[in-house]
Amino acid sequence: MLNRVTAVRRYLESTGADALLVSDINNIRYLAGFTGSSALLLLAASDGWFLTDSRYTEQARQEVHGFQIIEYSRMLEGISGCVNAQGFRRVAFEAANVTVEFHDSLARSIPECEFVPLETGIDAVRAVKDEPELAALRRVAALVSESFLKILDGIKPGVREREVAMEFEFAMRRAGIDNKAFDFIVASGERGALPHGKASDKAIRSGELVTVDFGGILDGYNSDETVTVAVGEPDNRQREIYHVVKDAHDRAIDAARPGIPCRELDAVARDYINSQGYGDYFGHGLGHGVGLEVHEKPVISPRSEGVVEEGMVFTIEPGIYIPGWGGVRIEDTVRVHRDGCEIITQVPKDLIIVE
Repeated sequence: MLNRVTAVRRYLESTGADALLVSDINNIRYLAGFTGSSALLLLAASDGWFLTDSRYTEQARQEVHGFQIIEYSRMLEGISGCVNAQGFRRVAFEAANVTVEFHDSLARSIPECEFVPLETGIDAVRAVKDEPELAALRRVAALVSESFLKILDGIKPGVREREVAMEFEFAMRRAGIDNKAFDFIVASGERGALPHGKASDKAIRSGELVTVDFGGILDGYNSDETVTVAVGEPDNRQREIYHVVKDAHDRAIDAARPGIPCRELDAVARDYINSQGYGDYFGHGLGHGVGLEVHEKPVISPRSEGVVEEGMVFTIEPGIYIPGWGGVRIEDTVRVHRDGCEIITQVPKDLIIVE
């Protein structure tokens, strides 16, 4: 945790604020190791305070190190007491995670302190994973991928999409996964044209493609993977579109390396799909970061301003979605290293045919 806190302190120094109030619970877990659901951090240049209520004080004593633990009965009183005791007059806060109401309450509670909204900077620190995070991401990805392969034979004619999702969740739980990362997408036939087509009561039919987008959570870390399978022998158009998406996926993975701008990585897949005549059917970004949240920095899209760095973990997930026909998406999560990238997710991405 020490290196993470040091990196955020460097960011805090650049803001000119006396301290940073951290309210995003995932950022609190990242910096302090706390796995509960209600707390705040106040981080200064050389000290830090962990604030929570009586429900979590004992848990904090067990999990939190490097911060002074302060128990409050009312959150605003806890913050104001800590800020006033340290004499802070300029405190930065996470603009994306603080409501107008909470900000106004802070300002009224501590009128002598200026509260400054900031792009937190913690997102950028979190985008580059350290070794304990990489180990956690590999663990969850391996267990979830294995669980999918165990239920693969259950994707067959007559089975409802919702039943596939349910059996998959049971398999993950049996494997030791804490929870699903999101409601699974199971989209068969024409419903495959819905990039976020959550599992429905539709029965799978022979001759359809079925897209399954899934992820799990273990020890706070997420996995994210998408597989499109053919139920029965695919026709020529299904094979063609599958291989266009697969080639775009493979080209992007080959191009993922430190130093490439995120928008250029997106363009590797997008330009290829466009060259094959399907550019109008790929509307979303190529990928997103995965960690304590299933969608976090970096963003890999045509509008991205960032650059890929060693240690980043993100998805590569090109797709083609044709209304009235269906769709194909292929997604892996990768970790960038010095010479390229490592694929963390483990289901093979050659076209799988189930009967």
